[in-house]
Amino acid sequence: MVKEVKLDSKEKSMRNEDLGVGERALSAAGAAFLSAIIVNPFDVAKTRLQAQAAGVPYQGLCHLGCIDANTTMIHDLRNHPSGVCRVTGSDSLCSDHRYRGTIDVFYKIVRQEGFSRLWRGTNASLALAIPTVGIYMPCYDYFRNLLEDFTTGKAPRVTPYVPLVAGTIARSLACISCYPIELARTRMQAFKETQRDVKLPGVWKTLVEVVNPVKGPNNLQNLQGYRLLWTGLGAQLARDVPFSAICWSILEPSRRKILSFMGEEPKATSILGANFAGGFVAGAVAAAATCPLDVAKTRRQIEKDPDRALRMTTRQTLREIWRDGGIRGLFTGIGPRVGRAGPSVAIVVSFYEVVKYSLHHLHHS
Repeated sequence: MVKEVKLDSKEKSMRNEDLGVGERALSAAGAAFLSAIIVNPFDVAKTRLQAQAAGVPYQGLCHLGCIDANTTMIHDLRNHPSGVCRVTGSDSLCSDHRYRGTIDVFYKIVRQEGFSRLWRGTNASLALAIPTVGIYMPCYDYFRNLLEDFTTGKAPRVTPYVPLVAGTIARSLACISCYPIELARTRMQAFKETQRDVKLPGVWKTLVEVVNPVKGPNNLQNLQGYRLLWTGLGAQLARDVPFSAICWSILEPSRRKILSFMGEEPKATSILGANFAGGFVAGAVAAAATCPLDVAKTRRQIEKDPDRALRMTTRQTLREIWRDGGIRGLFTGIGPRVGRAGPSVAIVVSFYEVVKYSLHHLHHS
């Protein structure tokens, strides 16, 4: 005989079923706003390292490479990670402009472009994070509650897998609906502008630049242009769906176990602590596991050749990354990615749950 699984008072409190979709979306949007501002420099560092590995030159003044004094020939250094002239064996100006790690990215961006450039793409991050998380978190709650109610009575053995399924569905919906802004953010963070006084293109101008190369007099060309706004969507879903599944599979049992040690009725501080700790670990593990797919996503999004962008697939991109850089290439930028995802998930989930808790008690009072 199968024993029926029941939700205890803590789990029911976490669900807060009397909250509406609007209140859940508001809670999630506030969490996303806070997270996007705090962790944006890590996002910039991760994107720069991955774009550099894909061939985007950050050599600044040397552009093409170094000059051999004996032959006066210019030698291309863009595909040489050492930043050393392959003919003379000497360092060039390029070596000073190549990123060698997360801290080096921070240092060189501040020195060469200005401190504010660490928050390059924040407007896109906010424009992306608020609607994305505003869709993602409430949809996750909705699907989790729906599936838990269904499985608790009919298939209790499946209940532990509910967070995985709910997270996968919710993340897919959020990614597809807001993807062009994600594309704009990656491009804004990947490409460097050394002139400090020049106004950088925003989200709209970046997206127009994506579409313009293939716009033409006929509708077919225009349709292909708009398809470019979803370049790399497959790679994005291939990254975010397993990320979400891994993250929620770790987060749900972790935070419930932590809450079980904190008394019968959870308080705002215990909810904050449990969700922050569980979210940090879950986000970091999920980010590390899905790093190769994140590298593929970045490479597809920064591709400037329209024909190649439309032709390439995620599998082909991963093969290309493996061929060029091996296992190290697949995990390019893992440091800033984990450094971004851990705090980001922790902030979003803990803030969201605390606001839900506060609204829940406000209703009852």
